[in-house]
Amino acid sequence: MTTSRTAFAWLLASAILLPLATHAATVQVTVLARDGQPLADAVVVVEPTTGSKPAAPRPVQATVQQLKMQFVPGTSVLPVGSRVSFVNLDSWEHHVRGVPAGLAGLSAGPQAGFELRLDGKPEGKDPATAEVTLIRAGALQLGCHLHGSMRGFIFVADSPWTVKTDANGVAMLQDVPEGAARLRVWHGEQIVEPPATALQVTSVTALSVPTQVQPRRRRP
Repeated sequence: MTTSRTAFAWLLASAILLPLATHAATVQVTVLARDGQPLADAVVVVEPTTGSKPAAPRPVQATVQQLKMQFVPGTSVLPVGSRVSFVNLDSWEHHVRGVPAGLAGLSAGPQAGFELRLDGKPEGKDPATAEVTLIRAGALQLGCHLHGSMRGFIFVADSPWTVKTDANGVAMLQDVPEGAARLRVWHGEQIVEPPATALQVTSVTALSVPTQVQPRRRRP
């Protein structure tokens, strides 16, 4: 009996002293447009569905410029709580409107977004700037009341595994916990975000995701 108790105590102590094994993977997602071509500027989100909820990514300071009648960058991915400076580099006045993207923007209340007005940049002087804090997760569409052709997007992320696809339609997500998860793909040309799909993250996870999005060309 004494020997059995001693062996049990040793096993228990060993279990406490040994570090818990953690497994993380790199997930590669290739997003395709309706015509089968790579889809740039799509936002890929992986959300583990087991274990404790991960901490939200840390807020950052970012800049969105208004340049040659465009928002630059056209799509930004930023954590909740980030501060964004809007900078007007054109010599004429611009407006900045940020509302929930897609159908959500049609029924959004006045507190769901923000509105700014920026004077044109005088020659030889600093440009006009204004700053907002992104307090809600989700996609925002940017526009300008003065110039209806101007459009941009900010995806406000509360998952640390949120990445925008590159010119080849590829998003690489690092250190994703292995196990069950759900995959979301969002693009500014969507009116409604499609349902999330189930995903099993393993040590080697690579997949292609077709969409019905056919992006419009931005003016040069």
